[in-house]
Amino acid sequence: MGGFEAGRHVLPEPLRQQTPVTAVGIHDQHEPFQAIGPTTPPPAAPNVVIVVLDDLGFGSSSAFGGPCQMPTAERLASEGLRYNRFHVNALCSPTRQSLMTGRNCHSVGMGGTTEMATAAPGYNGFRPAGAATLAQILQGNGYSTAAFGKWHQTPPREISAVGPFGRWPTGEGFDAFYGFMGAEMNHWYPQLYRGTTPFEPTRRPEDGYHLSEDLVEQSIDWIRTQRSLTPNRPFFTYLAFGASHAPLHVAPRWREKYAGRFDQGWDAERERILVRQKELGVVPPDAVLSDWAQGLPHWHELSENQRRLSARFMETFAGFTEHADTQVGRLVDALTELGELDNTVFVYLLGDNGASGEGGIDGTLNEHRLGHGIADDPDEMIEQIDLIGTADSYPIGPAGWAVALNTPYQWTKQVASHFGGTRDGLIIHWPGGITGGGGVRPQFHHVIDVLPTILDCVGVPAPHLVNGVQQQPIEGTSMRYTFADETAPDRRTTQYFEMCGNRGIYHEGWMAVTRHGIPWQMIPDPERRFENDVWELYDLTSDWTQSNDLAAQHPAKLRQLQDLFLVEAAKHQVFPLDDRVTERENPTVAGRIDLLAGRRSITYHGGMRRLTEETTPNVKNRSHTITADIEVPGDANGVIIAQGGAFGGWSVYLVGGRPTYHYNYFGLERFQVRTESPLPAGRHEVRVEFTYDGEGTGLGGAVAIAVDGVTDGKGRVGSTIPYYFSFDETLNLGVDLGTPVSPEYPRLDNALTGIVHQVRIDLGEDRSGQDGQGGAYQRVMSAQ
Repeated sequence: MGGFEAGRHVLPEPLRQQTPVTAVGIHDQHEPFQAIGPTTPPPAAPNVVIVVLDDLGFGSSSAFGGPCQMPTAERLASEGLRYNRFHVNALCSPTRQSLMTGRNCHSVGMGGTTEMATAAPGYNGFRPAGAATLAQILQGNGYSTAAFGKWHQTPPREISAVGPFGRWPTGEGFDAFYGFMGAEMNHWYPQLYRGTTPFEPTRRPEDGYHLSEDLVEQSIDWIRTQRSLTPNRPFFTYLAFGASHAPLHVAPRWREKYAGRFDQGWDAERERILVRQKELGVVPPDAVLSDWAQGLPHWHELSENQRRLSARFMETFAGFTEHADTQVGRLVDALTELGELDNTVFVYLLGDNGASGEGGIDGTLNEHRLGHGIADDPDEMIEQIDLIGTADSYPIGPAGWAVALNTPYQWTKQVASHFGGTRDGLIIHWPGGITGGGGVRPQFHHVIDVLPTILDCVGVPAPHLVNGVQQQPIEGTSMRYTFADETAPDRRTTQYFEMCGNRGIYHEGWMAVTRHGIPWQMIPDPERRFENDVWELYDLTSDWTQSNDLAAQHPAKLRQLQDLFLVEAAKHQVFPLDDRVTERENPTVAGRIDLLAGRRSITYHGGMRRLTEETTPNVKNRSHTITADIEVPGDANGVIIAQGGAFGGWSVYLVGGRPTYHYNYFGLERFQVRTESPLPAGRHEVRVEFTYDGEGTGLGGAVAIAVDGVTDGKGRVGSTIPYYFSFDETLNLGVDLGTPVSPEYPRLDNALTGIVHQVRIDLGEDRSGQDGQGGAYQRVMSAQ
C-alpha cells in the first residue's frame, strides 16, 4: 500500500472539537469560531471512474482480440494497462457486490443474483453493514459520488416506494443515482429511477432514444456540474451498462456494420480470435483452444436456418457492444475536455462474468422463454429475423457464440469452475500514476482486488468503523504493485470460485475445478448430486486455457486442492451449495422473506405504479381474483391494471367500454376473455376470477369476468407462466408502462379514460406443489 494520512479509520469522520463559548454576546467572544466544513480528501487525490459492461466475455472485445470493435477500450489500453488474468464471479450480482465491497460474494451474502436469494447466510442478498462499499468509503473521505445504469445489488423486496432505501445506491454511498434496479432492462422503453423516484424518459426510440446513450449523457452532465460547483472535490463515477446483457437492443445501423461478418460460424471465429490474442500478447504464444462445450453443436452441424439466425444474433450482439463502447468514448472525451482524464483512475471492466450461454442452442426472440425451459423453433424464428434487436424483440443469442466470445477458455457465464465464466478483460488507465502505458499485466487477480487498489491510489485506508459498525476484513489485495512492474510476483495466490454449484479453487499456479451444471439448462437435473461431480486438475503454469486435465496423473495434488476448497468455502459461507437457477427466482420456492408476509389480499389505490414482481401478490400457480373499483365515461378505453409486458404478463383493460382480461404466455400464445356488454358511464366493480386447474406449475385455468356482481364473460387460459413474468416490467394501475401486455392498446398512451379508485387482489392456495426447497425439472416441463 501507498502512504496513508493518519486517521480516516472511522467514517463518517467524527466532529472536530469546537472553540468553546466564552461570552454571552458575540461581541465579547474573544476566540473566533471555526466554520465546520466537510471532510476533505487527501491532497491531489485522483478522480475515480469505474465502467462495467455486462455479459461480455474475455474474447469479445477487440482490445483482447475479439470481433466486437471497441475503439475506446483500445485507446484506454494503449495508454494504460491490460490485465489478462483478471477474474470475476460467474454471475452479475455477485461480481458487483464484490466490486463494491472488496469481499468475496458469499462473504457478503451474494452467492447468486438478487432474484435467486434464499435464506442461507451466503445467499440471502443482504450486504452486511460491516462490509462498507467503495462509494461509502470515498464519500466519507470527501468525494462526490454518483452511480449510473445497472444496480443489481438491492434485495427485490426492497425495491418499492416504501423501501427501505439503505441498500439502494443512494443508501450505499452514492450522492446521486440514475438507472435501473435489477438484472436487465429494455433499452428502448426503460423503467428507470432517479435517486429512489421512478422515472420514465420522455424521449422515445422514434426520437432517437437509447438507454446506453442516456446513461452516458446523465454521467457527463453530473460530472460537469460537480466540476463547476465543487472543483476542489474529486469525484467517483460508477457507470454500469445494461449492454451487452440481454435484451440485445441496438439500432439497425450498428448491427449492419457486421453484416456477413459471422457467416463462417463460431468454430472459425474461435480460431481467428486466438490468432489476434497472440498478436496482442494477451495470451501466450503456446496457448491452445480449450475443449468445445459438451452438448453444443459445431457450426457445420446446424441447418441453414440455424446458421442464418445465429449469424444475425451475433451481428446484433457485436453492434450492441460497439455502440456501448462508443458511448464510453463520449465520457472519455468529456473528461479530456474538462482536463480531468490524466488525474482519473479509470477502471474499465469488460464483463461482470463470461458471455452468456443462457440463450440455448438457437437463441430466442424472448429470453424469458428459455428461462422457463421453452426453446424457440428456428424454422419459425427465421420468419421474424428482422425483429432481432428491435423494440418488438427481447433477444439473447445462442450459446455457441458465448463459448466463442470466451475464447480461448471453456464454458460460459454461471460456470465458475472454468475461465470462460470467470476471466474477463480489465483495463486500468491513469496517466497520473501509470507510466509507460500499453503494457499487459499477467498477475492473477480477482474483482475483490479493485476496492483496495482504488484506496491505494487515492491514499486512504480501509476503515475500521463505518456508521458505527465494526468492519469485516477486506479480502482483496491491491493491484497497484503491478503498475510499474509487469514481472512482479503474484500477491493473490489463492482464490475459490463457486456459482450455481459449479466450483473451483486456484492455489499457487494449480487449479482444481468441477462443473456441476450446464448454463442453458436453467432448471437443473434433480438426479445430479454434488458428491458425484467429477473434479479436474490443471497446472496453469504450463496450461493457460485449462486444456490438459491432470487429475489422473496427480491424485494427491487434486486431493490437496479439494480439501483447500472445503476450507475456503466454509470460511466464506459457500455452504450449502445450491444449483437452482430459475426455480429460485420464485420467492415461494426460494424461501426468502416475502414483503407481503403471507398476506392473501392486498388493495391498491389509483395511481400506484412501478410495483416490481416481489412487491406484489404472487398470482402464479394458484387461483386468484382481481376486483377493480373504477369510474368511467361511456365507451371508455384503457388499462385498469397490468403486470408484465409484451414478452409475458396479464392485463385487465377496457376496449370500447368492454372489460377484457388478456394473458400473454411469453408472446407464444395469448388468451383473452371479454364481456358481452360495454360498461355504461358511471362507477362499477369489475371482477376477474381465475380458477387454477390443479396441482403443479404453469397450468391453465378458467376465467370469469363479472360486472357489478353479474358474470358477463367466460373463457380459459391454456398455460400460465410458472416462475417470473419479467425482470424489467412492473405492475401498474390505470396504465401499462414499458411494453404492452396486449397488442390491443398502444405501447404508450394507454391510460384508462376514467378513474381507478382501487384494485384488490385476493389469492388462493399455492398449488405449485413446491415446498420452498425447489421443485423438480420434470414438474416444470410436464406443465408446458
